[in-house]
Amino acid sequence: MASFPVLKQETLFRNGTWSYRIPALLYLPRFSIILAFAEERDDVVDEHAKLIAMRRGMYDPTTHHVQWSSMETIVNAQLKDHRSMNPCPVYDEVSGKLILFFIAVPGKISEQHQLRTKINLVRLCYITSMDQGRTWSAVQDITEGTISSEYKNWATFAVGPGHGLQLLNEARSLVIPAYAYRILHPKQHPTPHAFCFISSDHGTTWEMGNFVGKESAVECQVAEVHTCGRRVLYCNARSSTGARIQAVSYNHGVDFEGGQRVEMLVEPPFGCHGSITAFPPPRDARCQDSCGIHLKTTFAGASFHCHFSSFGKKVFVFCAPSVCHWLVPFVDYKIY
Repeated sequence: MASFPVLKQETLFRNGTWSYRIPALLYLPRFSIILAFAEERDDVVDEHAKLIAMRRGMYDPTTHHVQWSSMETIVNAQLKDHRSMNPCPVYDEVSGKLILFFIAVPGKISEQHQLRTKINLVRLCYITSMDQGRTWSAVQDITEGTISSEYKNWATFAVGPGHGLQLLNEARSLVIPAYAYRILHPKQHPTPHAFCFISSDHGTTWEMGNFVGKESAVECQVAEVHTCGRRVLYCNARSSTGARIQAVSYNHGVDFEGGQRVEMLVEPPFGCHGSITAFPPPRDARCQDSCGIHLKTTFAGASFHCHFSSFGKKVFVFCAPSVCHWLVPFVDYKIY
């Protein structure tokens, strides 16, 4: 099996005054730059989030070393009297535009308060950079133009957190994973459903995709694979049902087939956010169509399962605090 470079373990966000949570990573291969984002907080409580912090890392592939810049607070990523949360960056390789999505929440209004009152107060915002995060544009609040028709039907919503994705379709669409607590009945508790914000014009305008149905799904991530002769967008979402939720889209995130539980991806009692990405399998991972290579190990108390297969052209890797699995691409909407 191919060997992979092991980067030095480093603590990127640490300060004696603030706490940091909700990280996001984005690699820009054209520039060998790794961008790391996190929420800067007074403490670990969600209502005490402040702004978004960032560090830029220059990766040297010959030494497998990353030289990190000093930490900085992105002051442009804010609305007045709001706290900034859930960093979700995406990079458009066509225009060279880096887009950092986030949500802005007024004061110390909590998610639970919005769920109880069924009054959505969250704003959908982003900033852009044309120099790989050195400087940033003024903040853009696109709530009204993007989700105005749905806003009154939601108790609250959020993007990501984590990274967005640029698809390999003709439009090179940009996809931002998101979820919303929908008010399906005035006497019932709002129900969370995952979906995507999509741009087909390199981030100039954005539209909403349709919700993942059947299963409740909260924080999510997406990955693109090419299998069965077509490109498929795969969504993996947090759930409080004891297992992760997955769904697939055959039209670039506009519609998802009904979500289904992934029993092998066990969730903690209240669920926890996870991350998923797709990449080509190692060159020397050879096997027949129906066979695979499966590994299991532990690190820092976490369980890691690795499974390579010749199905499709990419391999998934899913990571969450309670479990880590390498997954082969699905065939006929199944994980093998």
